Amino acid sequence: MAIITISRGTFSGGKDLAQCLAQRLGYRSIDRESIIANASSCGASEEKLREAMDRPPSFLDHFSEERRRYITLFQACLSEEARRDGLIYLGNAGHLMLHGVSHVLRVRIIAPLEQRAHVVQESLHLSHDEALSYVEKRDHDRAKWTRFLYGVDWSDPVLYDLVINLERTTIEEACHVVSGLTAEESFRLTPESQAAIENLALSSRVRGALLTHAESSALVLEVEAKGGAVTLRGKVRNHRQWQAVEEIVKGTPGVERLVTDDLVQVLDS
Repeated sequence: MAIITISRGTFSGGKDLAQCLAQRLGYRSIDRESIIANASSCGASEEKLREAMDRPPSFLDHFSEERRRYITLFQACLSEEARRDGLIYLGNAGHLMLHGVSHVLRVRIIAPLEQRAHVVQESLHLSHDEALSYVEKRDHDRAKWTRFLYGVDWSDPVLYDLVINLERTTIEEACHVVSGLTAEESFRLTPESQAAIENLALSSRVRGALLTHAESSALVLEVEAKGGAVTLRGKVRNHRQWQAVEEIVKGTPGVERLVTDDLVQVLDS
């Protein structure tokens, strides 16, 4: 079974496609709100997580790691969900957060601006001009958010396995195409792809644990997980901090061995 990520602009039909696929394939369908609810149990404020996902980056964000820390927690919870295949994720940058997992089918749904604005008019009871402005602003914010976090243009088709234009294609037809691809060899779960998602989940879990602990929250550490072994790269300020990092990582579920050959103590005290 595959993992399907659906990227879409505001009111482009992504939610309807996710529902259709869930019914046809028997997959679990989750959205950003579900992940935020789970992420709050990982030690982050639900309000701040929602702000991190919604608010477009400002100039000051380029000098703060707070947003990145919350995104790390979000990724940790998403990757936990993805450990069980047969998943549909509808939300921001799911295909980027699960990068490197071969059984992820990356889908993007697009639709003409006027078509989307018409849906907004009826759903939110706005004028035509207000609906156009609403759609354009939401798209702009999502594009800015994705570029800030990952340095990519979210509309670039190279980021996706399939791009579907709903101008003349129905949701049912799009559902048929996407569900058909899940049976292809390229998107089937393999021992290698299962290992990739397990490693991603473990490394994300460790990052989240480090970011939510007062002693290590300000550290910039590279975390790599492979088969239960976790490798840390980066710098700590003193021996006390080193010990705290070791304790946090070793206490994280799933960690069987810790490698600190590339962890450097810059000041002994």
